[in-house]
Amino acid sequence: MKFVDEALVRVQAGHGGRGCASFRREKFIPFGGPDGGDGGLGGSVYLRAQAGINTLADFRIQRLFKAQNGTAGSGNDCTGAGGEDLFVIVPVGTTVIDDATSEQLGDLTQPGDTVIVARGGKGGWGNTRFKSSTNRAPRKSMPGIAGEKRILRIEMRVIADVGLLGFPNAGKSTLIRAVSAAKPKVADYPFTTLFPNLGVVSVGLNRSFVMADIPGLIEGAAEGAGLGIRFLKHVQRTRILLHLVDIAPANPDTDPVVEARAIVKELKKFSPELATRERWLILNKTDLLLPQEAEARCRDIVRRLRFKGRVFPISAATRDGTEALCQAMMTRIEERASDEAEAARSESAL
Repeated sequence: MKFVDEALVRVQAGHGGRGCASFRREKFIPFGGPDGGDGGLGGSVYLRAQAGINTLADFRIQRLFKAQNGTAGSGNDCTGAGGEDLFVIVPVGTTVIDDATSEQLGDLTQPGDTVIVARGGKGGWGNTRFKSSTNRAPRKSMPGIAGEKRILRIEMRVIADVGLLGFPNAGKSTLIRAVSAAKPKVADYPFTTLFPNLGVVSVGLNRSFVMADIPGLIEGAAEGAGLGIRFLKHVQRTRILLHLVDIAPANPDTDPVVEARAIVKELKKFSPELATRERWLILNKTDLLLPQEAEARCRDIVRRLRFKGRVFPISAATRDGTEALCQAMMTRIEERASDEAEAARSESAL
């Protein structure tokens, strides 16, 4: 199925039913009085996250979602039936935004998360509601209130523990193929990866994490260059960023340090918070150089970048160093999860 991570859809809640103007008519009961019931509530539209869906492709086909209208009231003080609510199923990790106001209506990060996006209209009053001591026979009733309508911008952001960043052909797809069962396309030309790929990395019994391969970025990505901002958003939910740098580029005029700085610059432009996310430097393709030359090249890159975080020289193609990298990532993810759980307990205790 085609990967689609953005869609515009229209949602229309149901209208409330019309109130009824009716009078009681029974034998031997003169002047029975008003008995018109209210109209029923219109159905509302909800979005609900469901596991197992990884694309918004269906929303390219169906763009209008409309809930049922409420039915009209009737005599004998009978209220009309309410319209049935409509639940639209979306992938986990979906962000819902009102396209007219840019207001974020919901962020569905867990299976079962639900957000109301259009409320159904209230039913109109029947003439019983207008009865008073001075108006014994009201003939007035009210129409139902129209349901809300909106144009929604739906964005899906992949949920992963680890996100891969780097220039095209840095070896991101090769790495995720080496450490997981994911099989993204690998080739010797830029922009081989056209959409994010997820892989589950297992490092032992009941110990695993999810890695996301993000399409290659270039300078100007935050303004839309290359695949641009469309895929930068997918790294926002990751806990750790792995910044892959090709230490042996095919073009001898290419400077890995310049490319690495360009990626950091694009992160800062896109999101200052994302630029402060924990980031590890992965120096890839060490197999293309002699061991002493590769070691010297790695030291030079780290020195020029003034990088203070964790550094891992690896060869994704030969899997050299990938096992140690995965073990270290798993340990760090478990530490982060423990810290977050402890912070949540402390917050709930206050």
